Amino acid sequence: MLYHLFEYLKTVTDFPGSGLMQYISVRAVCASLLSILLSLIFGKKIIRHLQRRQIGEEIRDLGLEGQLQKKGTPTMGGIIILFSILVPILLFCNLTNFYVILLIVTVVWLGALGFADDYIKVYKKDKNGLSEKKKLAGQILLGLIVGIAVLAHNGLHELPDTTIPFVKSHEFNYSSLIPFNGTMAEEILTWVLYIAVIILVVTACSNASNLTDGMDGLATGISAIVGTALGVLAYLSGNINDAGYLNIMYIPGTGEVTIVFAAMVGALIGFLWYNSYPAQVFMGDTGSLALGGIVGVAAILIKKELLIPILCGVFFVESLSVIIQRIYFRYTKKKYGQGRRVFKMTPLHHHFQKEGIDAIISRPSKAIPEAKIVVRFWIVSILLAVITIITLKIR
Repeated sequence: MLYHLFEYLKTVTDFPGSGLMQYISVRAVCASLLSILLSLIFGKKIIRHLQRRQIGEEIRDLGLEGQLQKKGTPTMGGIIILFSILVPILLFCNLTNFYVILLIVTVVWLGALGFADDYIKVYKKDKNGLSEKKKLAGQILLGLIVGIAVLAHNGLHELPDTTIPFVKSHEFNYSSLIPFNGTMAEEILTWVLYIAVIILVVTACSNASNLTDGMDGLATGISAIVGTALGVLAYLSGNINDAGYLNIMYIPGTGEVTIVFAAMVGALIGFLWYNSYPAQVFMGDTGSLALGGIVGVAAILIKKELLIPILCGVFFVESLSVIIQRIYFRYTKKKYGQGRRVFKMTPLHHHFQKEGIDAIISRPSKAIPEAKIVVRFWIVSILLAVITIITLKIR
């Protein structure tokens, strides 16, 4: 809104500083600072409200160190994050920008989906929350909406392409996967494939973020690191000079995505004030589903979805650990009559937190303190973010 106000004032009058809002860097800094302040100031009030309403986390005893002390800690703190993201976006972003509109829809859509899940768990006292099918349906529908919107924005004849790491041209067109050539069928099938990829990316990122949210500050810190890297990539892709210098894909309008991620990172930094060990509040599905969705949708919009396995490596491995555990347990139960496990516990962060026999190294291993696991995962995420940005020049 402030962006549009300043744009209007420029047409009717000229005053010192009227051109500041033209600069993405200025608006990104303003959005980040505001989101930090909002999450710090309103976060405290929201936490107190949740405590008064006794909206606390139900904890199952899984034999993890310090786990039972978390019982009663307020959840649904994702409301703080979403509020602190949306307000700066509405104030400092160009609200006519296609990419900004889609990201706002993503935040609201997945935030509402996560809120419904938390509401059922907390208010209805149903620990299962929304069924997996309903969650998945909501994520798939969002992916479909994003895909159709991108198709409508680009047009059927502009075949979708993306950035691919470690190759000279850095560009990959999805039409190369279609056996037909130069026909309407090629265009239609290419877009069908691309929309399927969008659905997969949105669903995978959203669920992976949700799985990673199992320790104080873990998902918060990693999401902030990933958001910073994507903000840098969005800025470079949306700046014709930087894109030309780096010889990467120039995507007009994606510079505005930088402001969205500036707001997101600021909100997470402020939220970390309360979510760091020992946590005063948990983000719940309200926050984790939305954060993963923002990452997935933004990566699609700036054509960096093939970098996600590197950039979101921690999210990826956390999800993979759950998949491996389930498949191996079912396989061994069918074969031997008793299920066996690869990891002591999944998602992966709980594997390191739990004391017992480590199937991977075939010997007992001690439990690692929660705070140390979180910081180590942060360090790994920082390294992956640096590697992701470096791939722009590694060919």
